[in-house]
Amino acid sequence: MNLIKSVINNKINNITADELMKYAQQYSISLTNNEAVNIAGVLKGKKYDVFNDSERSVIIREISKIAGVKTAKEVNRLFLNLTRFG
Repeated sequence: MNLIKSVINNKINNITADELMKYAQQYSISLTNNEAVNIAGVLKGKKYDVFNDSERSVIIREISKIAGVKTAKEVNRLFLNLTRFG
């Protein structure tokens, strides 16, 4: 299980704006290019653990500042779905 967690966290911590846009489209999350760039900038190179509720909460608050509460809730839903497998 730790391998799956590590892969998911690594992907999130190194995600690009283009990848964010692809996932947003795939999971029907409303996101602009500018928002994707800003969110990727917040996540890039960090060591966030989306399996940790408090760390995921920090990420969601940052996304909320960038893309709004609705989008942040949708991203949180996606994170929760991902973390069920870990």
